[in-house]
Amino acid sequence: MKRCSKCGVEQPLDNFYRQATCKDGMRPDCKACFAARAKARYATTRNHDIERVKAWQRANRERHLANLKARHARPEVKRHERDMHLRRNYGMTIEEYDELLAEQGGVCAICEKPPRSDISLHVDHNHETGQRRGLLCWPCNSAIGNAGDDPARLNALASYLVKYTPRLPEIDARLAALKALAGR
Repeated sequence: MKRCSKCGVEQPLDNFYRQATCKDGMRPDCKACFAARAKARYATTRNHDIERVKAWQRANRERHLANLKARHARPEVKRHERDMHLRRNYGMTIEEYDELLAEQGGVCAICEKPPRSDISLHVDHNHETGQRRGLLCWPCNSAIGNAGDDPARLNALASYLVKYTPRLPEIDARLAALKALAGR
């Protein structure tokens, strides 16, 4: 047990940071007091600290990029950042994404092709309501986005392609799928 020099509360040693220069090898203030002081200091020096870091990054560009690349190569970091992206943009966890992907059989909801190993499927959603519709590959997601999420335009695109394409059973099946999708 040790008494904090700032708040005066006696606490277990686990609540203190190590500091070799101190007599007992622990800082005199507890972790909570140290964090509060650091937070208050940062509030006054924030802009200076950020500019200092940016200046170092500019001066050491190759080293900074190598550090970023090494960090992003770690699987746990990559998964965490993907999880944060999904939470921030679509209100879903990576576990929910994985469940949706499994429900779709691991393929794009439109073309039914599996994603490339280095790129995940995109979360398709209604831009007005935010409602998630499914997971799509980049070409299918872009096609819907470029058509402005307009089923009539997608039908017109399909009709145009059919008009100038030899009739094949596969095309008829795709056209039926597009019409069914537009009827939703």
